[in-house]
Amino acid sequence: MILKHQIRTQNIMLHQPVSPHADPSGPASAVERQARLLTYIQSHQRISVPQVVEAFADSVATARRDLDALAERGQVQRVHGGAIALQQAPPEPPVVLRADEQALEKRRIGQVAAALVKEGETVFLGTGSTVLEVARALRGRTDLTVITNSIPVVNMLAGSPGIALVCLGGELRKSEMSLIGHIAEQALAELRTSRVILGIRAIDLEHGLTNEYLQESTIDRAILKIGPETMVVADHTKCGRVSTAFVAPTVAMHTLVTDSAAPETFVQTLRAQGVRVVLA
Repeated sequence: MILKHQIRTQNIMLHQPVSPHADPSGPASAVERQARLLTYIQSHQRISVPQVVEAFADSVATARRDLDALAERGQVQRVHGGAIALQQAPPEPPVVLRADEQALEKRRIGQVAAALVKEGETVFLGTGSTVLEVARALRGRTDLTVITNSIPVVNMLAGSPGIALVCLGGELRKSEMSLIGHIAEQALAELRTSRVILGIRAIDLEHGLTNEYLQESTIDRAILKIGPETMVVADHTKCGRVSTAFVAPTVAMHTLVTDSAAPETFVQTLRAQGVRVVLA
């Protein structure tokens, strides 16, 4: 009787349907399963839980766990009933090449952001082509102190007699012409400003402010601590995108200055979160 039962069980197992995605060598590990799922989502842009179950022969509980795991790692965005691919920011070219991207929008953003800076303030200007436009618009102002880790900003403001200019030391990141690393972080620990003005590679409502380069993001997090007011300047192409390295949640911004092409729902959601959004 025991032998007959074992034979029947083996026959049933041999005739179980096999998913076309299944690994014939045995069950996939969670890492392997999630890697295949991520590839699928990136290719198809979205997936529902029933589609995960059908395509990968998973249970509903496993499908949900795998989607949750990918979302926690910032690889997909979880939505009701499934997940969608994140809109990844493209690789960042050197700062000198980015000056021509959305040049008109950046110039307007820089002018509007500069107009929000009051006489007598001590302002930190970060790196990037949009912040450089803020510096351009500040030339000719009087009674300002500007602290920066950006060599292009130093060059832009060096001839302005009414601006006291302070430059951080540190390791030079040549593509961005920025000063980063331990020396820059140590200097930041000794500084306090009225306002911080930063550029950013990507802004996502769920994943916050992100940059491409980890060490630059580390410096940006240190910069955020030195002033009570944070202004981010970014054109509309940065909105709704995610880059590699997390900097801060969206609510770390007090003000976002962007252009009028920024998605309306994106702008309204930020405003509902308490972020002041100014359209240039």
